[in-house]
Amino acid sequence: MALIVQKYGGTSVGSVERIEKVAERVATLKEAGNDVVVVVSAMSGETNRLMELATSIMPQPNPRELDVVLSTGEQVTIGLLCMALIKRGCAAKSYTGSQVRFRTDSTHTKARIEHIEDERIRADLADGRVVVVAGFQGVDKDGNITTLGRGGSDTSAVALAAALKADECQILTDVDGVYTSDPRIVPKARRLDKITFEEMLEMASLGSKVLQIRSVEFAGKYNVPLRVLSSFEDGEGTLITYDEDTNVEQALISGIAAKRDEAQITLSGVPDSPGVAYQILGPVSDMNIEVDMIVQNVGADGLTDFTFTVGRSDLDKAMSCLQERIETCGNCEITSNDSIAKVSLVGVGMRSHAGIASKMFKTLSDEGINIQLISTSEIKISVVIDEKYVELANRALHDAFGLDQVPD
Repeated sequence: MALIVQKYGGTSVGSVERIEKVAERVATLKEAGNDVVVVVSAMSGETNRLMELATSIMPQPNPRELDVVLSTGEQVTIGLLCMALIKRGCAAKSYTGSQVRFRTDSTHTKARIEHIEDERIRADLADGRVVVVAGFQGVDKDGNITTLGRGGSDTSAVALAAALKADECQILTDVDGVYTSDPRIVPKARRLDKITFEEMLEMASLGSKVLQIRSVEFAGKYNVPLRVLSSFEDGEGTLITYDEDTNVEQALISGIAAKRDEAQITLSGVPDSPGVAYQILGPVSDMNIEVDMIVQNVGADGLTDFTFTVGRSDLDKAMSCLQERIETCGNCEITSNDSIAKVSLVGVGMRSHAGIASKMFKTLSDEGINIQLISTSEIKISVVIDEKYVELANRALHDAFGLDQVPD
């Protein structure tokens, strides 16, 4: 008997018919002799509907009251799924985040989990029940309802699996696993049977939308075996684990990730002096703007160029911040470009192979694609290119590294 935590996203529970199908799947897993805990999101589109209701009354909703409103979406889903299970003769019980006691900090709309009180769940499992938990939500030390922000249901599921020491945490969604690239861009993209936490974390941070970064970080920290599966068809999905393949030296690249919502800012003629990077990026960071790639050229005549990237939605805010403080960098020229994209190769095989970067650069050069920025780590190489070439770059690199071929 195994203890399995399953998470179903909004698309998977988007209608009564889909909830019935989820109930069939869960009941089958329970009948096979497993203990099962299910974490669910709100029905597809429901959170957006609730947000629209809130903003129609208050354009900038009070964060505490917004969490009260948004948390109701998952409460509907847990009740309906339990009804569908009970109808099938499968004992089930639902819990909101506050009933389970997902203890969080008090940062409304983006709270972080501090502790899970799992005694009720363990008692229900011992009594043979399937436990259905509302994802995305918790409660702070003062009893206030909180929500976990983007990707919160994934994080709820992984955190619960860690607390229960589950044998596996399964994320069921509308894709059947993690692919070598986005199949909508690269038709020959191949589903991976296995990928390491390290690789998946890089893929998620670089644009792969299969899993949210927070859930992967949590799973890696607590060594929770994580599997991505389709909720609409049977299959083995992709297992995310610490175990690196024994023949990792043959697996140069595991996947390609692309991120389109990037923007580039360049400050030309910046004084080449100690502390200039802080003078530029400090105020940007203080505005809670995340900076990604950073390049500072070698100075000449006491001046240098400083380039960095931010999320496209933060570009205007970052530019305004810099324009207000232009005197701190010697009245330099500030320019921006919001038509860029980041393309990244990811693979633990990079640790033991040379020449991957040069092969990547030659492939892009052969396609007439100019590289604007380069960033590397031990298991990834990222380049910034013109956004209009992102699909061409993905396909060319996928072919060049033979990612459609199953490793021996």
